Amino acid sequence: MNREAITKDQVDAWFAQWTTLQATIHEAHDARNGTAKDLMEEAIQLFEQLVQAAGDEVLPINGVERLSFIKAKPGQYACYRQLDELFKETKKRTARLRIQASKK
Repeated sequence: MNREAITKDQVDAWFAQWTTLQATIHEAHDARNGTAKDLMEEAIQLFEQLVQAAGDEVLPINGVERLSFIKAKPGQYACYRQLDELFKETKKRTARLRIQASKK
């Protein structure tokens, strides 16, 4: 685990990017204009960059399998919801890891 990559400032920057993308993806799904898939692929890359920077320890339970499901059909709304959950769980996990690291 990269302790510097899970500092609150670093994590907040990743999640600020996700929040912006999330709103755009949600609008694309509502509009059904076919742009959700490309936006999701961008969001998937963002999530993978976060995990790569922070370390595999930040991945939620079944994170690899869930990410594979998302990557298989990124244009589906269910995959968008799943990616949103992965981001939420990863944010919680990084906070927990930060607390554990500070106690050592």
